[in-house]
Amino acid sequence: MQNRQLLESITIRLLNTHEELLAVKELEEMIWASDDPVPLHQTMTAVKHGGMVIGAFVGEHLIGFQYSFAGFDGEKAYLCSHTMGIHPDYQRGGVGEKIKLAQQKAAIAKGYDLVLWTYDPLETVNGNLNIRKLGAICSTYIQNCYGELPDILNAGLPSDRFQVEWWIRRPDVIGKLANPLKKREMDAHTKSALHFELNQQGDPEPQSIDLTQEQHDGPLVVAVPSAFQDVKARNFDLALRWRMATRGVFKHYFQNGWVVCDFIKGDPTQPVHYYLMEKSQSRTVETGHSI
Repeated sequence: MQNRQLLESITIRLLNTHEELLAVKELEEMIWASDDPVPLHQTMTAVKHGGMVIGAFVGEHLIGFQYSFAGFDGEKAYLCSHTMGIHPDYQRGGVGEKIKLAQQKAAIAKGYDLVLWTYDPLETVNGNLNIRKLGAICSTYIQNCYGELPDILNAGLPSDRFQVEWWIRRPDVIGKLANPLKKREMDAHTKSALHFELNQQGDPEPQSIDLTQEQHDGPLVVAVPSAFQDVKARNFDLALRWRMATRGVFKHYFQNGWVVCDFIKGDPTQPVHYYLMEKSQSRTVETGHSI
Protein backbone atom coordinates (compact mmCIF):
# COMPACT_ATOMS: atom_id res chain seq x y z
CA MET A 1 0.00 0.00 0.00
CA GLN A 2 2.80 2.40 0.88
CA ASN A 3 4.54 1.84 -2.48
CA ARG A 4 1.23 2.24 -4.31
CA GLN A 5 0.53 5.56 -2.57
CA LEU A 6 4.05 6.73 -3.37
CA LEU A 7 3.73 5.84 -7.04
CA GLU A 8 0.38 7.60 -7.27
CA SER A 9 2.00 10.75 -5.87
CA ILE A 10 4.81 10.76 -8.44
CA THR A 11 4.49 12.82 -11.60
CA ILE A 12 6.52 12.10 -14.74
CA ARG A 13 7.35 14.62 -17.42
CA LEU A 14 9.83 15.34 -20.20
CA LEU A 15 12.55 17.82 -19.27
CA ASN A 16 14.20 20.34 -21.58
CA THR A 17 14.98 23.60 -19.77
CA HIS A 18 18.40 24.56 -18.44
CA GLU A 19 17.12 24.53 -14.86
CA GLU A 20 15.51 21.10 -15.20
CA LEU A 21 18.55 19.50 -16.81
CA LEU A 22 20.85 21.07 -14.23
CA ALA A 23 18.75 19.39 -11.52
CA VAL A 24 19.22 16.07 -13.37
CA LYS A 25 22.98 16.58 -13.42
CA GLU A 26 23.01 17.32 -9.69
CA LEU A 27 20.91 14.23 -8.91
CA GLU A 28 23.22 12.08 -11.03
CA GLU A 29 26.25 13.44 -9.16
CA MET A 30 24.61 12.53 -5.85
CA ILE A 31 23.65 8.99 -6.92
CA TRP A 32 27.01 8.11 -8.51
CA ALA A 33 29.44 10.19 -6.51
CA SER A 34 32.44 8.28 -7.91
CA ASP A 35 31.50 8.79 -11.55
CA ASP A 36 31.34 11.80 -13.85
CA PRO A 37 27.79 12.96 -14.70
CA VAL A 38 26.66 13.51 -18.27
CA PRO A 39 27.62 17.10 -19.15
CA LEU A 40 24.77 19.58 -19.21
CA HIS A 41 25.61 20.68 -22.75
CA GLN A 42 25.27 17.05 -23.89
CA THR A 43 21.78 16.51 -22.45
CA MET A 44 20.60 19.90 -23.72
CA THR A 45 21.79 19.04 -27.23
CA ALA A 46 20.37 15.51 -27.16
CA VAL A 47 16.83 16.57 -26.26
CA LYS A 48 16.81 18.89 -29.29
CA HIS A 49 17.89 16.13 -31.70
CA GLY A 50 15.77 13.04 -31.10
CA GLY A 51 16.76 12.27 -27.52
CA MET A 52 14.90 12.84 -24.27
CA VAL A 53 15.32 13.34 -20.55
CA ILE A 54 12.47 12.16 -18.35
CA GLY A 55 12.05 13.34 -14.77
CA ALA A 56 10.14 11.78 -11.87
CA PHE A 57 8.92 14.20 -9.22
CA VAL A 58 7.39 14.12 -5.76
CA GLY A 59 5.84 17.54 -5.66
CA GLU A 60 8.51 19.76 -7.19
CA HIS A 61 11.35 17.54 -5.93
CA LEU A 62 13.20 15.58 -8.62
CA ILE A 63 13.67 12.01 -7.37
CA GLY A 64 14.50 10.13 -10.58
CA PHE A 65 15.52 10.61 -14.19
CA GLN A 66 16.21 8.80 -17.44
CA TYR A 67 18.45 10.11 -20.25
CA SER A 68 18.30 8.80 -23.85
CA PHE A 69 19.80 9.94 -27.12
CA ALA A 70 19.14 9.15 -30.76
CA GLY A 71 21.03 6.17 -32.19
CA PHE A 72 21.69 4.93 -35.70
CA ASP A 73 23.65 1.85 -36.77
CA GLY A 74 23.83 2.62 -40.50
CA GLU A 75 20.54 0.87 -41.22
CA LYS A 76 18.06 1.66 -38.47
CA ALA A 77 17.30 4.54 -36.16
CA TYR A 78 16.54 3.74 -32.52
CA LEU A 79 16.54 5.35 -29.11
CA CYS A 80 19.63 4.63 -27.00
CA SER A 81 18.60 4.57 -23.33
CA HIS A 82 21.81 5.61 -21.60
CA THR A 83 21.33 6.31 -17.89
CA MET A 84 18.55 6.03 -15.33
CA GLY A 85 18.94 7.06 -11.71
CA ILE A 86 16.63 7.00 -8.71
CA HIS A 87 17.29 8.84 -5.44
CA PRO A 88 18.31 6.23 -2.80
CA ASP A 89 15.26 7.10 -0.67
CA TYR A 90 12.94 6.01 -3.50
CA GLN A 91 14.70 2.98 -4.96
CA ARG A 92 13.01 -0.45 -5.22
CA GLY A 93 9.58 1.14 -5.09
CA GLY A 94 8.53 0.89 -8.73
CA VAL A 95 9.77 4.33 -9.78
CA GLY A 96 12.09 2.93 -12.44
CA GLU A 97 9.26 0.97 -14.03
CA LYS A 98 7.07 4.05 -14.12
CA ILE A 99 9.84 6.03 -15.81
CA LYS A 100 10.39 3.30 -18.42
CA LEU A 101 6.68 3.18 -19.26
CA ALA A 102 6.77 6.94 -19.78
CA GLN A 103 9.81 6.45 -21.99
CA GLN A 104 7.92 3.94 -24.13
CA LYS A 105 5.08 6.40 -24.75
CA ALA A 106 7.44 9.30 -25.47
CA ALA A 107 9.57 7.17 -27.81
CA ILE A 108 6.52 6.05 -29.79
CA ALA A 109 5.40 9.67 -30.04
CA LYS A 110 8.80 10.52 -31.55
CA GLY A 111 8.45 7.71 -34.11
CA TYR A 112 10.74 5.06 -32.60
CA ASP A 113 9.91 1.37 -32.44
CA LEU A 114 13.15 0.19 -30.79
CA VAL A 115 14.93 1.20 -27.58
CA LEU A 116 18.37 -0.22 -26.74
CA TRP A 117 20.34 -0.17 -23.51
CA THR A 118 22.88 -2.18 -21.54
CA TYR A 119 22.86 -3.57 -18.02
CA ASP A 120 24.75 -6.08 -15.89
CA PRO A 121 22.95 -9.44 -16.19
CA LEU A 122 24.02 -10.38 -12.65
CA GLU A 123 21.98 -7.49 -11.23
CA THR A 124 18.70 -9.32 -10.87
CA VAL A 125 16.60 -6.28 -9.91
CA ASN A 126 17.43 -4.90 -13.35
CA GLY A 127 16.87 -8.27 -15.00
CA ASN A 128 13.45 -8.57 -13.42
CA LEU A 129 12.47 -5.08 -14.62
CA ASN A 130 14.04 -5.15 -18.07
CA ILE A 131 13.20 -8.68 -19.18
CA ARG A 132 10.20 -9.87 -17.17
CA LYS A 133 8.23 -6.66 -16.63
CA LEU A 134 9.10 -4.59 -19.70
CA GLY A 135 9.43 -7.44 -22.19
CA ALA A 136 12.90 -6.57 -23.52
CA ILE A 137 14.94 -9.37 -25.08
CA CYS A 138 18.67 -10.01 -25.40
CA SER A 139 20.95 -11.86 -27.77
CA THR A 140 24.04 -9.65 -27.42
CA TYR A 141 26.64 -10.07 -24.68
CA ILE A 142 29.35 -7.38 -24.47
CA GLN A 143 32.44 -8.52 -22.61
CA ASN A 144 33.98 -5.85 -20.35
CA CYS A 145 31.77 -3.26 -22.02
CA TYR A 146 33.02 -0.18 -20.14
CA GLY A 147 36.41 -1.41 -18.99
CA GLU A 148 37.23 -1.07 -15.30
CA LEU A 149 34.65 0.92 -13.35
CA PRO A 150 35.54 2.32 -9.91
CA ASP A 151 32.10 2.52 -8.32
CA ILE A 152 31.03 0.21 -5.50
CA LEU A 153 28.78 -1.95 -7.69
CA ASN A 154 31.42 -2.66 -10.35
CA ALA A 155 34.85 -2.24 -8.78
CA GLY A 156 37.18 -5.17 -9.40
CA LEU A 157 34.95 -7.04 -11.86
CA PRO A 158 34.86 -6.96 -15.67
CA SER A 159 31.99 -4.69 -16.71
CA ASP A 160 30.17 -7.33 -18.80
CA ARG A 161 26.77 -6.24 -20.07
CA PHE A 162 23.64 -7.47 -21.78
CA GLN A 163 22.56 -5.23 -24.64
CA VAL A 164 18.79 -5.49 -24.63
CA GLU A 165 16.29 -4.70 -27.36
CA TRP A 166 12.91 -3.28 -26.39
CA TRP A 167 10.54 -3.45 -29.35
CA ILE A 168 8.05 -1.03 -27.91
CA ARG A 169 5.30 -1.44 -30.55
CA ARG A 170 5.27 -5.25 -30.70
CA PRO A 171 2.08 -7.02 -29.58
CA ASP A 172 3.92 -9.39 -27.22
CA VAL A 173 5.64 -6.47 -25.48
CA ILE A 174 2.39 -4.52 -25.18
CA GLY A 175 0.69 -7.67 -23.87
CA LYS A 176 3.36 -8.18 -21.22
CA LEU A 177 3.09 -4.56 -20.10
CA ALA A 178 -0.68 -4.98 -19.83
CA ASN A 179 -0.28 -8.12 -17.66
CA PRO A 180 2.64 -7.33 -15.31
CA LEU A 181 1.70 -10.01 -12.78
CA LYS A 182 1.75 -12.86 -15.31
CA LYS A 183 4.84 -15.00 -14.74
CA ARG A 184 6.62 -17.59 -16.85
CA GLU A 185 7.42 -20.83 -15.04
CA MET A 186 9.81 -23.68 -15.69
CA ASP A 187 8.29 -27.01 -16.74
CA ALA A 188 9.39 -30.54 -17.60
CA HIS A 189 10.76 -29.38 -20.97
CA THR A 190 13.06 -26.79 -19.43
CA LYS A 191 16.75 -27.67 -19.17
CA SER A 192 19.46 -25.91 -17.19
CA ALA A 193 22.60 -24.58 -18.84
CA LEU A 194 24.35 -23.78 -15.55
CA HIS A 195 24.19 -25.88 -12.39
CA PHE A 196 24.96 -24.63 -8.89
CA GLU A 197 25.29 -25.83 -5.31
CA LEU A 198 25.12 -23.99 -2.00
CA ASN A 199 28.33 -23.63 -0.03
CA GLN A 200 28.62 -23.71 3.77
CA GLN A 201 27.77 -20.02 3.97
CA GLY A 202 24.56 -20.56 2.02
CA ASP A 203 25.83 -18.80 -1.10
CA PRO A 204 25.26 -20.41 -4.51
CA GLU A 205 28.39 -21.59 -6.32
CA PRO A 206 28.46 -22.32 -10.07
CA GLN A 207 29.40 -25.96 -10.59
CA SER A 208 28.99 -27.15 -14.15
CA ILE A 209 28.12 -25.54 -17.47
CA ASP A 210 26.19 -27.38 -20.17
CA LEU A 211 27.05 -26.11 -23.66
CA THR A 212 25.54 -29.10 -25.48
CA GLN A 213 21.91 -28.01 -25.76
CA GLU A 214 21.97 -26.30 -29.18
CA GLN A 215 19.52 -28.86 -30.60
CA HIS A 216 17.22 -28.80 -27.58
CA ASP A 217 13.69 -27.82 -28.70
CA GLY A 218 12.49 -26.51 -25.36
CA PRO A 219 13.60 -23.56 -23.26
CA LEU A 220 16.86 -23.29 -21.32
CA VAL A 221 17.43 -21.52 -18.02
CA VAL A 222 20.60 -19.92 -16.68
CA ALA A 223 20.86 -19.46 -12.91
CA VAL A 224 22.24 -16.22 -11.47
CA PRO A 225 22.63 -15.26 -7.78
CA SER A 226 19.51 -13.57 -6.48
CA ALA A 227 21.63 -11.09 -4.46
CA PHE A 228 24.88 -10.74 -6.39
CA GLN A 229 26.18 -7.72 -4.46
CA ASP A 230 25.75 -9.61 -1.16
CA VAL A 231 27.72 -12.54 -2.61
CA LYS A 232 30.41 -10.13 -3.79
CA ALA A 233 30.66 -8.49 -0.37
CA ARG A 234 31.14 -11.85 1.35
CA ASN A 235 33.29 -13.60 -1.25
CA PHE A 236 34.79 -11.62 -4.11
CA ASP A 237 36.37 -14.67 -5.74
CA LEU A 238 32.96 -16.35 -5.87
CA ALA A 239 31.46 -13.25 -7.49
CA LEU A 240 34.19 -13.37 -10.14
CA ARG A 241 33.44 -17.07 -10.75
CA TRP A 242 29.80 -16.17 -11.39
CA ARG A 243 30.87 -13.49 -13.85
CA MET A 244 33.03 -15.90 -15.82
CA ALA A 245 30.57 -18.82 -15.70
CA THR A 246 27.61 -16.77 -16.91
CA ARG A 247 29.78 -15.06 -19.54
CA GLY A 248 30.67 -18.43 -21.02
CA VAL A 249 27.07 -19.65 -21.07
CA PHE A 250 25.47 -16.55 -22.55
CA LYS A 251 28.14 -15.94 -25.19
CA HIS A 252 27.95 -19.56 -26.33
CA TYR A 253 24.18 -19.73 -26.68
CA PHE A 254 23.81 -16.25 -28.17
CA GLN A 255 26.35 -17.23 -30.84
CA ASN A 256 24.26 -20.31 -31.56
CA GLY A 257 20.97 -18.54 -32.12
CA TRP A 258 19.41 -18.37 -28.66
CA VAL A 259 17.78 -15.33 -27.09
CA VAL A 260 16.98 -14.36 -23.51
CA CYS A 261 13.22 -13.85 -23.56
CA ASP A 262 12.12 -13.92 -19.91
CA PHE A 263 13.26 -13.76 -16.31
CA ILE A 264 12.00 -16.12 -13.61
CA LYS A 265 12.12 -14.61 -10.15
CA GLY A 266 11.46 -16.95 -7.26
CA ASP A 267 10.84 -16.26 -3.61
CA PRO A 268 13.17 -13.51 -2.27
CA THR A 269 14.78 -16.06 0.05
CA GLN A 270 15.87 -18.30 -2.84
CA PRO A 271 19.59 -18.21 -3.64
CA VAL A 272 19.17 -17.89 -7.41
CA HIS A 273 16.84 -16.52 -10.04
CA TYR A 274 16.82 -17.60 -13.70
CA TYR A 275 17.07 -16.18 -17.18
CA LEU A 276 14.97 -18.12 -19.66
CA MET A 277 16.28 -18.62 -23.21
CA GLU A 278 14.63 -19.90 -26.37
CA LYS A 279 15.85 -20.50 -29.90
CA SER A 280 15.48 -17.27 -31.81
CA GLN A 281 13.89 -18.99 -34.83
CA SER A 282 10.93 -19.92 -32.65
CA ARG A 283 10.21 -16.24 -32.01
CA THR A 284 9.78 -13.13 -34.10
CA VAL A 285 13.04 -11.54 -33.08
CA GLU A 286 14.97 -8.75 -34.77
CA THR A 287 18.59 -8.55 -33.75
CA GLY A 288 21.90 -7.20 -34.96
CA HIS A 289 21.52 -3.57 -33.92
CA SER A 290 24.67 -2.95 -31.92
CA ILE A 291 26.09 0.18 -30.41
